Amino acid sequence: MQIRRVISLAVTVAALASAPVLVAQNNQQPNRRDQERRSQADQRDIQALVQTVDAVAAGKQPAPADIPLRWEGNHFLRGGDGSTYIPFTIVADASKLPMPGVGLYIRVVNKNAAAPAPAAENNNRNRNQPAPPTYPWDNVNFIEVGGDGRISRAIALKPGEYEMFLTMKERGPLEPQRNQPPAKVGMLRQSITVPDFTGTDITTSSVLLGAVEQISTPLTPEQQQENPYTFGNMRVVPSADSKLKKSGELQVLFWVYGTQANAGKPDVQIEYNFHQRTPEGEKYFNKTAPQVLNASTLPPQFDVAAGHQLPGSLVVPLTSFPEGDYRLEIKVTDRLSGKSITQNVNFTVEA
Repeated sequence: MQIRRVISLAVTVAALASAPVLVAQNNQQPNRRDQERRSQADQRDIQALVQTVDAVAAGKQPAPADIPLRWEGNHFLRGGDGSTYIPFTIVADASKLPMPGVGLYIRVVNKNAAAPAPAAENNNRNRNQPAPPTYPWDNVNFIEVGGDGRISRAIALKPGEYEMFLTMKERGPLEPQRNQPPAKVGMLRQSITVPDFTGTDITTSSVLLGAVEQISTPLTPEQQQENPYTFGNMRVVPSADSKLKKSGELQVLFWVYGTQANAGKPDVQIEYNFHQRTPEGEKYFNKTAPQVLNASTLPPQFDVAAGHQLPGSLVVPLTSFPEGDYRLEIKVTDRLSGKSITQNVNFTVEA
């Protein structure tokens, strides 16, 4: 099978040092007075978002549904400090938004931890105020929702069981107004199980299926927030439905963890086998030559001890694939330890 592979083997996933504190990213305004007014409006939006999630989490009200939100998908990759980097995509019904500007509040709660008690109301400034509750992830962004409603962001969490509260609110006016109709709000609750990539057994990140593009200039931190599937000089556009055109290509990308090393270099073999699903059942279709990642094929500077992450990638033209459903079996073998792991990717080839 004719294949080509595109990746810089030295590329690594950017590590997130810690979960951010609750912040608002204010729009740039032409003068200081407008900046202050916008900041006050943002703070009102933040307060409304936080109070809504507090009420829903406490069972005091149902999740608002003025703005329908849908979970499209997520991936897991090894981050920094023992955390797992989780880029994800949600889809909002943009037709329900009067204006594209919204506040998006992401709160993550550990399912196995005691629920934090909200700070008690206390208007006496001379008394000690209880500390506000803390969460594994707690963040507000002010963004513009595009016509397709797709929004990608990323969080970083320790391994465990979590529930995500993703709440979207239309932005309020600069100044409060009388008889102002209630702002439209939508909420999505999503359970998530975060894997541990810090062990010594061989494992892999999620397999990313989609278009892999090279970019000439690294992103700024602000741009990275909006493009969480960008890794160094490489950007991935994940496929939303795993449906690929026969005239196009299958592109997959992942990282391998927990391999042994000799002088900083692993010795890994990756096999790619394609199986076609037919009315009679699944049958073997084709395979590529094994991909070998070791001292002979990796860049001289590659060193596991230095934190370099080992990527596997594959790009296959689909012209020879009949239309239909397929399973790509990816078998990764650590030839130093003899251990292996198998991952599967399902996709559909269309005309």
